Amino acid sequence: MKIQAAIKREQKRLEKQLGKLQHQLNGVRAAAKALGDSTKKELKVVKKRVLSAAARARIRRATKKRWAKFRALKKKIAG
Repeated sequence: MKIQAAIKREQKRLEKQLGKLQHQLNGVRAAAKALGDSTKKELKVVKKRVLSAAARARIRRATKKRWAKFRALKKKIAG
């Protein structure tokens, strides 16, 4: 008899949980319906930004210049 009682309790717990989930699902469906066609739009593919070779070269030169300045200052302070 204890097994049957445990099964009944589990059944009631699951039915209660099912009711809550159905309530949530109804809310989501209502929100989707309120938004209308905006939920059906496809996501656009975002293109990856590409730098030109000239832009990469400018960045590389500027970075080397910054590091050279940093190293010179460090060398000046150290000795």
